Amino acid sequence: MKNLIIRLLANAVALAIAAWLVGGITLEGATRGKQILTLLIVAAIFGIVNAIVKPVVKLVSLPLLILTLGLLTFVINAAMLALTSWITGKLDVQFHVDGFWSALFGALIISVVGMIINAVLPDKAELR
Repeated sequence: MKNLIIRLLANAVALAIAAWLVGGITLEGATRGKQILTLLIVAAIFGIVNAIVKPVVKLVSLPLLILTLGLLTFVINAAMLALTSWITGKLDVQFHVDGFWSALFGALIISVVGMIINAVLPDKAELR
């Protein structure tokens, strides 16, 4: 449970940095507290999408992943971010990604921030 909360917060931080750096990713909210709540909701949805949809997409696109030497992973990550934006739009959560390039740059930033956070955070075994 502790690991889940830490990963949720890490995703929220990565999404916040992407929204801050990429012009096409917007996070709306009247107050800072509402923005933080929105980030936590988006991070949870993003985590669910990455846990359920992403493995299926990677399996289906495995021949193309091999052919592109893994570079298709960036496009898949962008698609997962765009899917998260679409889902949050349906749920009336104020998080939007405008277009492919914003999703691609946002996914790249989220991946880099996620790698840095994973390097800093303790291993799963240490959290128990």
